[in-house]
Amino acid sequence: MNSRPLAPARLRIVPDRQDEALIPFLFDPAVQTPLAVACAPLAGPRNEAWLAGAIGESAETHGAAWAHGDHYALVAVVVDEAEGDIETAAATAYERLLVAVRPSAHPYLLRIWNYFAAINRGEGDDERYRRFCVGRAGAVDGMFNDPPPAATAIGTAGEPGRLQVVALCSRAPAVALENPRQTPAWRYPREHGPVSPGFSRGAVLDADTDTPRLLVSGTASIVGHVSQHVGDCAEQLRESLRNLDALMAEAAAKTGRSFGLGQCEALRVYLRHEHDLAAAQSVMAESGIPAGRISFLRGDVCRRELDVELEGVFAAAD
Repeated sequence: MNSRPLAPARLRIVPDRQDEALIPFLFDPAVQTPLAVACAPLAGPRNEAWLAGAIGESAETHGAAWAHGDHYALVAVVVDEAEGDIETAAATAYERLLVAVRPSAHPYLLRIWNYFAAINRGEGDDERYRRFCVGRAGAVDGMFNDPPPAATAIGTAGEPGRLQVVALCSRAPAVALENPRQTPAWRYPREHGPVSPGFSRGAVLDADTDTPRLLVSGTASIVGHVSQHVGDCAEQLRESLRNLDALMAEAAAKTGRSFGLGQCEALRVYLRHEHDLAAAQSVMAESGIPAGRISFLRGDVCRRELDVELEGVFAAAD
């Protein structure tokens, strides 16, 4: 008997900007809107459209955007930093996010993107990424950490000024994933900061449909909790791809569905140094991920010793 789910897919991602997209991402530092990612495009698609059926209502202002569909919703907030205080900005952004999401018809946070400048500035616990984690942890509720959503945090160019938080929300929870090759981020030891980062390694959406999607969090060259291949961007990217393979195997074990690199719908490769682009493209050309689905962006990894991070969306194989 065929036990495959019969419900149609509720979400798909395409490398184009479309008016009907629930989340129409644009990679352009010059555009100051809640959905324009301030990471300069180096190669590949400059847009990423998350399509989720008809949008019932939507609005966008200078500091916020939201859109409600049937099963999914978008909430995005931009908070100005006061004199570089990223901790307070993070707390404010997440307080606003939860106020918008929890009472709504889409109360589950599935996937979050965080972007802000100078992410590695400051030493020890004063590093801006660590202060961001402290601010976020102080603002979220118990539901946020049970389990935490898939997420990415990337540093943008320029001086501190704004924190951008974009969230995909849903009527139903996702299947949260951890990577067996990596320590869960929310269990990192104290050496990585006073508060552990609040995210899962990935999430499977729509496990009850004919085409579930695997949403991969920001994935870097980390085994256990230790950074690998410092100073070698190409090897860091290969290690990141090994982590991606392990996460796909975990998704298959949890859902009974198969995921592969060839089913990539969108992939972002964030590079700290533009001069590493050719090496990164060479590694990715051997990965089996369709070249037309890969966006290479200039962005800083939250660990200062690492030079590359990837994230992406993969559809289950037929």
